[in-house]
Amino acid sequence: MERSALPLKTSPPPAARDVLALLKPITWFPPMWAFAVGVVSSGAAIDGRWLLVAGGVLLAGPMVCGTSQAVNDWFDRHVDAINEPDRPIPSGRIAGRWGLFIAIAGTLLSLALAAALGPLVLGAAVIGLALAWAYSAPPFRLKSSGWWGPAVVGLTYEGLSWFTGATVMLGAMPSASVLTVLLLYSLGAHGIMTLNDFKAVEGDRATGLRSLPVVLGVRRASLLACATMAGAQAIVVALLLAWGLTLSAAIVAALLIGQFALMPKLLRNPARNAPWYGATGVTLYVLGMLAAGLGLGGYI
Repeated sequence: MERSALPLKTSPPPAARDVLALLKPITWFPPMWAFAVGVVSSGAAIDGRWLLVAGGVLLAGPMVCGTSQAVNDWFDRHVDAINEPDRPIPSGRIAGRWGLFIAIAGTLLSLALAAALGPLVLGAAVIGLALAWAYSAPPFRLKSSGWWGPAVVGLTYEGLSWFTGATVMLGAMPSASVLTVLLLYSLGAHGIMTLNDFKAVEGDRATGLRSLPVVLGVRRASLLACATMAGAQAIVVALLLAWGLTLSAAIVAALLIGQFALMPKLLRNPARNAPWYGATGVTLYVLGMLAAGLGLGGYI
């Protein structure tokens, strides 16, 4: 296992299916969804911008998010050898330094695509990729903190992707109201990322990663995650009402009530029920993002 977790010798190129597994396509949906929310929140017509939108979706999902997964898997190969030994790097399917090479290539290609989409998009991509490397790589390794790690992921997956979608459509900085709401949903995503840490408590504890489930315990970490998600959405509802976006506020509030109804089951056994809540409560959370974006864009 030690040799497969630290494969540094010269090796043949990995198979395409293993590279795809390294990039974790299942993780691309959240930033792609946030990008789409950014598109509608801009209020700009999509006509004539389909190529820009397609490029932005590609950038937010397969490129930046996929690259961040490659970076994480390379620097987490020791942890994955405990938590997920069948992942491409610890299993040896992507051997040698190919994991690192893929991460570097993804970074460069992402920056090239972002530059083609405009200077503001490039700026967002630079920040997102820098945070992706700082999240996983020493000396920063922000993921070792249960406070900074989820905050970085929430900001990049939700906030920067939303910002990119709005910027691609406007060709300029989004409005203050859009920036405020996307930052609130990024803050709430801290709770989602904390719930995601429950699956790796054993490996995190063994390798010294101080995730909130490790530091606070699973019960208190789950309470904090629920409070973070709910609090951010409650502020969004209040702001939407203050801006006269009553229907949008009502939809977000109804979806938040639905999350409250689901939280007791999560809290009864957070370690076991976190994946279930991810499929139910988090779905309601991201639908609320869309409702808020539609309101900000003047659609409802």
